[in-house]
Amino acid sequence: MQLRLEQLNPALQKRLAAVYFISGDEPLQIGEAADAIRAAARQAGFTSREVFSVDAGFAWGQLSLAADSMSIFADKQIIELRLSASTPGMEGAKALMAYCERLPDTSLLLITAGKLNKESVKTKWFQALDKAGVVMQIWPLEGQDLLRWLQQRLAQRGLQVEAAGLRLLASRIEGNLLAAAQEIEKLYVLYGNGALTVQQVEAAVADSSRYDVFKLMDSILAGKANRILKVLAGLHAEGVAPQVVLWAILREARTLMKIKWALAQGQSLETAFKNNQIWDKRKVLVGEALHRVAENELSQVLVLSARADRQSKGQQAGDVWETLRALALMLASIPVIQQQ
Repeated sequence: MQLRLEQLNPALQKRLAAVYFISGDEPLQIGEAADAIRAAARQAGFTSREVFSVDAGFAWGQLSLAADSMSIFADKQIIELRLSASTPGMEGAKALMAYCERLPDTSLLLITAGKLNKESVKTKWFQALDKAGVVMQIWPLEGQDLLRWLQQRLAQRGLQVEAAGLRLLASRIEGNLLAAAQEIEKLYVLYGNGALTVQQVEAAVADSSRYDVFKLMDSILAGKANRILKVLAGLHAEGVAPQVVLWAILREARTLMKIKWALAQGQSLETAFKNNQIWDKRKVLVGEALHRVAENELSQVLVLSARADRQSKGQQAGDVWETLRALALMLASIPVIQQQ
């Protein structure tokens, strides 16, 4: 049975499932969901807990051994598997399917993993977990969902923030829920219960935005100049290697170029997207960029990237981050004055 995160607590109050599988790339929400399951299990008499960290060298036979040992001693216990990857691999898939075929009465299996792709959801091991218990996929919070989450989190601490303060908080901790939780705790310690002003939020909350090259690419495809510069500044401040940023920009430019060539040869947009592995949410962004960015601009990006590569290796004078800014804006089809 597939559940959304907000459905978990009501479901736990009704009954415990034999298996819980939680996946996603939001560590705070995954951790809190797992905490809620453990708490409900303890109340139901699952007093013991065995935790396995599953990496490439994990012996999956330990899962069946743990389940069998619980049956021998009649001790209700949580078996927890923490997958370092998003999927269990071939051996793990077989072990999970075998476990689901004969669920022990004295065990509750809790699995946490990274974000799944569409192919994983169609696999037999995922379907076996779905049939045996509860599966939850936790998605990053954006827009109104993020604002609602912040408002609920503040309310748990007895804090109220007007709309402008809430938006400010969201912009400062953007995408980083762990940082958001920490900042809300800081606000509570500083001001206690009650209403907060925008000025109080601004004074207390650090800029803890989570920047990465994928956010940069989305900003470039969307053509948002201020956002591009902000994310680049964050990457620079966090010490991200300029070669990583250059790699991401070049990959996006080459992808756009290949799609343009395919369309010019009469290929459909959907086929071009499929051949270049453009899926779901990125289709809109890539489609916008294809209409906005000219082919000659993509060619200029490829030429200028050679300068950035030499600068990153110390083979040419100049600031590589200035060149990366020019590249990013050029790829977004935003006019820039190129450095000489």
